Amino acid sequence: MIEEPKPPRFADDEMLIETQNVTEVYDAKYLVAVLLVFVAKGDGNISGSETEQMLGLLSDHFELPSANALELLTRAMNDIAENPDLENLLKELSVILNLAEKEEIALMMLKVVAADGRKDAEEMDKLSTAAQIIDIPADVMHCAYDRYFEETRA
Repeated sequence: MIEEPKPPRFADDEMLIETQNVTEVYDAKYLVAVLLVFVAKGDGNISGSETEQMLGLLSDHFELPSANALELLTRAMNDIAENPDLENLLKELSVILNLAEKEEIALMMLKVVAADGRKDAEEMDKLSTAAQIIDIPADVMHCAYDRYFEETRA
């Protein structure tokens, strides 16, 4: 018999997905790292500048030491390589994130796309897919773009 998962819930910084017999625990930081890696791999390659950008974003946003951010990114990269279909897990995030958090994640993904100085169509496509996966409304994406361009003009 296939067990149906219960709706996900947060406990502190962890997302819990439960069935009748199993509880899987996912750290919110890890899920954001997976989204960033998903977008960065859009062109098939993660550049050094994209890696630096992701490390900086994770360190700053979650107030993590660099070593912890690197560990988080490494785990996300390995998991995506082993299981490219993490989409269902990422979809669960949309239930829990508020619009401000979605805008912040969208801004982070935009910074990763632009990190290597190129805005490849493949990465922009992955950005769009990631936004759809976690259900970021178009107006929220627009606000993230506005914030990104405002920051880069300064």
